[in-house]
Parts: sequence; structure tokens; C-alpha cells
Amino acid sequence: MEWTISQLNQLQHKGLSIDEIVDVTELKELNNSIRDISPVHVTGRADLSSLKVTFHLTISGTMILPCSRTLVDVHYPFEITTTETFMLRHTSDFDTDEETHQVQGDVVDLLPVIKELIILEIPMQVFCEDMNAEGAAPQEGEDWQVISEEDKAKQIDPRLAGLANFFNDDKKNE
Repeated sequence: MEWTISQLNQLQHKGLSIDEIVDVTELKELNNSIRDISPVHVTGRADLSSLKVTFHLTISGTMILPCSRTLVDVHYPFEITTTETFMLRHTSDFDTDEETHQVQGDVVDLLPVIKELIILEIPMQVFCEDMNAEGAAPQEGEDWQVISEEDKAKQIDPRLAGLANFFNDDKKNE
């Protein structure tokens, strides 16, 4: 996923299509929350000029992340659509509203940008569908249990339970 500036200049009139499978397993060492990641499929095209290269990419794959509640493996599919611009030469005429990358040396390398986008795609919390999955943390124990938000809303505070019958007792005394 890297090209020299001279290669990109040669492709300027033909155009550049991208359809590659990229191995990004080293992301597991960079981010502890990624337990595993499949090879990533990168597709797109590049708009080439003498001053800049603009890549229009779609990055898709699947990460395995720990469930925030039970620590069970959760398959988290992702699809990122992005536009990344690389400046081939430094110029002050360029519109600075776009996200741009300066080319270091004479090679345009997309792999660090792809890795950064994948890391930014990791959610703060991810939950597994099956709470009773093998290897999941227990949902109850001696004198405790996990309560969902719906169950908590239905539950009556035991200190106020006696008030539920307050008006019923009042009618019986009349």
C-alpha cells in the first residue's frame, strides 16, 4: 500500500484503483482491547495531480473485542469510508480545510493511515448478545445479581413497599 511519487506521476493519466487485502495484525500489540483482527479489505480509487493525491477509500474487516460486561469475545464488524489527501509538494496555495498528510521522502504510504483509522473505529463499549456464553463472567452469585435497566425500573424500593397498600387500607376502615 505504498507508491513512490514517480509511480503516481506515471499513473496520473490512467488513474489508480485500489482493491487489496491488508494484514494489520500488529494492531493487537498497539491496542490491548483488540484481541484479534481479520485481514482488512481496502477498496477505492485515487485522484492524482502534480501537487496532491486524494484517496477515496472504503476499509472493512472484523475485530474481536472483549465484551464490556462479561469479557467474552465479541466479533465487531466495521466499515470505514474516508478521503485522505497527501501533499506531494509543499505549497501555500492549498485549501487547508481538508485533512492532509505531508509525504515524508518520496513514498506515499497508506498503511499507517489505515491503522490509525481502524484504531479510531474501536467503540468505547461493546456488548455480547448472549449473556450466558461460555467463558462469560457470572451474572449472579451469593447475595448478588446483575440487574438490567428495565428490571430496575420495575422494581419497587423495599423501604417504600408498605406505601403501595396505604390507600387500600384506608378504604377498608371506612
